[in-house]
Amino acid sequence: MNQHSDTTFDDPMNPEALLKWYVEMGVDECITSESVDRYAVSAQMLEAKKAAQAQQQAPQTNRQAPQQAPSQGAASLSPKPKTQPNGPAQQVQATDEMVHMAVELAQNAKNVEQLREAVLSFEGCHLKKTAMNTVFADGNPKADIMFIGEAPATDEDRQGVPFAGDNGKLFDQMLQSCGLEEKLGDRSNVYITNVLFWRPPGNRNPTLSEIAVCLPFLERHIELVDPKMIVLLGGAAAKAVLGHHEGISRLRGRWFTHATPGLSRPAQATALFHPAYLLRSPAQKRRAWGDLLSIVEKLETL
Repeated sequence: MNQHSDTTFDDPMNPEALLKWYVEMGVDECITSESVDRYAVSAQMLEAKKAAQAQQQAPQTNRQAPQQAPSQGAASLSPKPKTQPNGPAQQVQATDEMVHMAVELAQNAKNVEQLREAVLSFEGCHLKKTAMNTVFADGNPKADIMFIGEAPATDEDRQGVPFAGDNGKLFDQMLQSCGLEEKLGDRSNVYITNVLFWRPPGNRNPTLSEIAVCLPFLERHIELVDPKMIVLLGGAAAKAVLGHHEGISRLRGRWFTHATPGLSRPAQATALFHPAYLLRSPAQKRRAWGDLLSIVEKLETL
């Protein structure tokens, strides 16, 4: 609990005091009465990603692929549905349909501006309904290095720009210190985006289904920018792009090869602590600085 809260919570039966306390603690969304089978959502996300990759490799004339049924392996990961016709199963099916729609829109984009318009027109992610702005990207789309964060936070949502507020200030300071920004706030040498384009309520972590529905746009985004290097900020971004299940502490400092059919060449990819995490854990700034110097050194050789 936040010890600096001014709200007294002496009477737990007082609805007004309870609601005020919830707001101060950052609870700004309701939980539905239906439970969600996260195992089924996870399995469906894996199937959707496989389908997205298959459609990327297919000829352009065959983009309109039929609905794919989950594989036997994926089906075995989730419990068999009970007799209820509605509920979590319908949510998974809707997510799968939206993922296929996202794949179609993303692959039809021939440049970054067309992709931006596709994201703005996309209604398949429920986060868009609660967000103030669509946060697409910032910086130079012709830059050699592309930074990818997790999701917009409060300041990003208000301004419509990735890495704003305190997170953005620290991020810009890091970039200027290592030479990637000539002056503070000048992002003309880098390109920045997020896995998600809309802020999750309460700045909570993105769900697997939310990542799945935005991932086709991100993968196409990377192809259109075609960077020499990709830096993934935070564990969620690293897991989504690299496909690894290890935490950020194990992924940072390592190098991976990111290759898709739409890239002119494989991109070098690595993970870095998210600026928001560094603000909460300043002791990790030393490790992040060392990683950042290694990133700049490797970029000069590409």
